[in-house]
Amino acid sequence: MTEKNAPQENLFALLPFAIFLGLFLGTGIILTLQGVDFAFYQLPASIAIIPAIIVSIGLGKYLSKSTIEKQVEQFIRGAGNSNITTMCIIYLLAGAFSVVAKATGSVDASVQLGLAVFPDYLLLPGLFLVAAFLSTAMGTSMGTIAAIAPVALGFIETANLDAALVAGCLISGAIFGDNLSIISDTTIASTRSQGAQMKDKFRVNFKFAVPAALICLVIFTILGGEVSHELSNESALIGLIPYVTILVLALMGVNVFVVLTLGIVLAAAIGMISNGYQLSAWLKDITAGFSSMQDIFLLSLFIGGLSELVRQQGGLAALTRVIETLARKLTPNNKRRAAGLGIAGLAFICNFFTANNTVSIIVTGDTAKNLATDGELSPAESASLLDVFACINQGMLPYGAQVLLLGATLHISPLSVASHSFYPMVLFFAAGFSFWRLTSNTK
Repeated sequence: MTEKNAPQENLFALLPFAIFLGLFLGTGIILTLQGVDFAFYQLPASIAIIPAIIVSIGLGKYLSKSTIEKQVEQFIRGAGNSNITTMCIIYLLAGAFSVVAKATGSVDASVQLGLAVFPDYLLLPGLFLVAAFLSTAMGTSMGTIAAIAPVALGFIETANLDAALVAGCLISGAIFGDNLSIISDTTIASTRSQGAQMKDKFRVNFKFAVPAALICLVIFTILGGEVSHELSNESALIGLIPYVTILVLALMGVNVFVVLTLGIVLAAAIGMISNGYQLSAWLKDITAGFSSMQDIFLLSLFIGGLSELVRQQGGLAALTRVIETLARKLTPNNKRRAAGLGIAGLAFICNFFTANNTVSIIVTGDTAKNLATDGELSPAESASLLDVFACINQGMLPYGAQVLLLGATLHISPLSVASHSFYPMVLFFAAGFSFWRLTSNTK
């Protein structure tokens, strides 16, 4: 697949990405050794990438023989890419919906109603299912963990539950939803970068996620026991309406902008009717939701610009060639399987260094799309592989935000949380096995 004016391959053009990952990872390691909490999140990724952008612009003078002005123009063109802009607007709407739904009581209602369904001897599987539902509906694993962890802490303190096992239930359910949700930032990033429809990617992911979830339910049922618990407050069924509405509309293929906007309005309306939620509070919560997405919003713009610079300088073409060659050596005579291995490896390895599944998808999106095109994978398949293997890695990292938050809330070591994160472990093998079977016939 060569273009007339395609950039010449040059692995040295990838140096800016190495600088970005080195700053982000190196700072996290140093601060971890110093005992700083949430060490890998003290240096925002949107700041760590700025030196990389400067280096890339400087490299362009030598690798692509163009002026600084031309490099800046390429950066702006990449940042202004329609996929990047669309992604950023969806982030803002998703952030606003999450904050408004929390403020109006929909999150608490969902947690409490979900727990009310399960008998005492199925509390651990119940926690997994509640986390899975809430994460799928909210589209955020961090928001899910923040909502449920305090409730779970009460169970741990009063019912002699293993805190690490409870943490494993919560992070497993949260990663399930983060990976599968149609409004998750990882889904948004993977589908937009691969040109896939969200509902098509959902169908592919479903084949991987559900078998892994069923296996985890069995594991948590066996490891759990009968535990007495009481609901902390009464919850109204009306609190579920915003989540059910956006899920149904999204699955029907309604435009995601319409879905999220309607969700924001519906959650506010229910809050105003049921608990006196004020218009002024709604406007403030929308602003807070926008602000919560500031880092990923800026990072998406910067990644888009940096990726365009690296592409123009031949870095992404060189990386694609290296990964594709390695994958073909591992699976000769099967282009589809080789492409799948390359995409999965890209997402998994990149997330190991960034500790952010959305960031890893954004960074590897263009390369993954090239691999998918050459290997004749559908956009939905490549988007699913990107999302699945980035989320798998995220759920098992002891320095990932989800694990750190659970460890801090439940007062246990992040290593204990990561070691009980069964769903990502099972999903790794379920997704690998399913894709291996899917590509068993050589094309």
